[in-house]
Amino acid sequence: MSPQPEPAPSPTTPPSLTEVETHGVDRIPDADRSATPLDLFRLAFGGANTFSTCVLGAFPILFGLSFWQGLAATLLGVVVGALILCPMAVFGPVNGTNNAVSSSAHLGVHGRVVGSFLSLLTAIAFFSISVWSSGDALVGGAHRLFGLERSTPSYVVAYALFAGLVLAVCVYGFRFMLFVNKVAVTSATALFLVGAIAFAGDFDPSYAGVFTDSADAATQSLFWPSFIGAALIVLSNPVSFGAFLGDWSRYIPASTPRRRVIGAAFLSQIATLLPFVFGLATASIIATKAPEYVDPAAPDFVGGLLAISPGWFFLPVCLLALIGGLSTGTTALYGTGLDFSSVFPRLSRVQATLLVGASSIAFIFIGRFGFDIVRSISTFATMIVTCTTPWMVVMMLGFYTRRGWYDPDALQVFNRRQRGGRYWFAHGWNWRGMTAWWVSALLGVLFTNIPGQFVGPLGDLANGVDISLPLALVVAAVLFLTLLRLFPEPRAVYGPEGARLARTVDTPVPPITGPGAPGGDTPLSDPSTTLRT
Repeated sequence: MSPQPEPAPSPTTPPSLTEVETHGVDRIPDADRSATPLDLFRLAFGGANTFSTCVLGAFPILFGLSFWQGLAATLLGVVVGALILCPMAVFGPVNGTNNAVSSSAHLGVHGRVVGSFLSLLTAIAFFSISVWSSGDALVGGAHRLFGLERSTPSYVVAYALFAGLVLAVCVYGFRFMLFVNKVAVTSATALFLVGAIAFAGDFDPSYAGVFTDSADAATQSLFWPSFIGAALIVLSNPVSFGAFLGDWSRYIPASTPRRRVIGAAFLSQIATLLPFVFGLATASIIATKAPEYVDPAAPDFVGGLLAISPGWFFLPVCLLALIGGLSTGTTALYGTGLDFSSVFPRLSRVQATLLVGASSIAFIFIGRFGFDIVRSISTFATMIVTCTTPWMVVMMLGFYTRRGWYDPDALQVFNRRQRGGRYWFAHGWNWRGMTAWWVSALLGVLFTNIPGQFVGPLGDLANGVDISLPLALVVAAVLFLTLLRLFPEPRAVYGPEGARLARTVDTPVPPITGPGAPGGDTPLSDPSTTLRT
């Protein structure tokens, strides 16, 4: 058995901002862990305290809800999302690596690629949202301030320059990204508060939406589907961080109390009510003063915001778009580049980041100029929630049943191109966790119902209400725990205190062999140490 990490020693002096990060998904040495829960809060909040979150906050109005109905949907989405997300922060300090690598313990050495795939989808979606919304705001602001033509070349240049700036920050790595988010948290918050002053005179909380008492029966029947759909889009924001929290929390010392780490992750999402409510409130003003910008057939929140903004607020809008978009883009892209450098070992972290970034930029241009970008984003965001949430459930229940105990060497088997270890299970796959994930994710997709966006084959069975998320949550939890009882895992994957809520079986642990093992193909560790601490 590989011993659990000792309490972290005093960290060494952090590297400079302009020093390119060399760590991949290998375990961060204790001496290099100098981050704090406050840093985690800054990164998670900074990545969401942005203009792109305002765009997501406008969706309740785009779905026809009143301001108060939209506020209720927003609160529901943020609070539930924060509760689902926050336990995912503990894997980083415990294992010193990202969450996809940590998932090896529950999905298997090869099954960890599920987390990599989910992080890729999330990165593409939210990197695209940040570049698209920020680029549109910059072009629109330049048009109002300097008369710049709002043409396709203008948008192409804005998107390319902004995406390049995000890529540059991600290439430098964690320290540079942390610095950017420290600046973004303060400056974006100040700009949102200035915006509250700018729009205070036009804001009317009595905005009624389309689901009024005078609405016809057909419209009234769409209320709950629209309400749940809006809440799910809001919820997609906190859930989107599930695959990424370990990228940042792995720099927090293992000795840090877990409640502080979980609390930082939870509060970071509650704080995002600031940009969400800003987007909701300004969207209600747009719906009243410039309704053509919230036309369901061709909604344009960014254009509407610029249309209703007082002249003196154009520059703050551009600054908000630049700073906030940079924060969202870097937090979305950094983790995926980091993880894919382990999936494709010939690529360094920098090369993998550039590859994922280039792919995301292509997606942006295709989505912006070839499809309905708002519909694409809302559908994509909902699919991310439906597929990522069951994976998070498996991870959290796995953490609970293992009592938070992991073997750091065995987690790194895939990255080192080795075989064997505690998490090898069946040829590198833990079919218990894999089955719980894909069955619940598939059911979630089948039961998805987003009016006018995406309706799964079984989406109408609940009278048009989207029950995909609660169904996926319950099925993942029940199925995973049931499989752990019916088909026990090896005793060796649990710590010295044994399993919780699960049965075990005394199965020999295959030795870790392959590149890097002593003697080439000899074990890295002696399997006879299975029950030693």
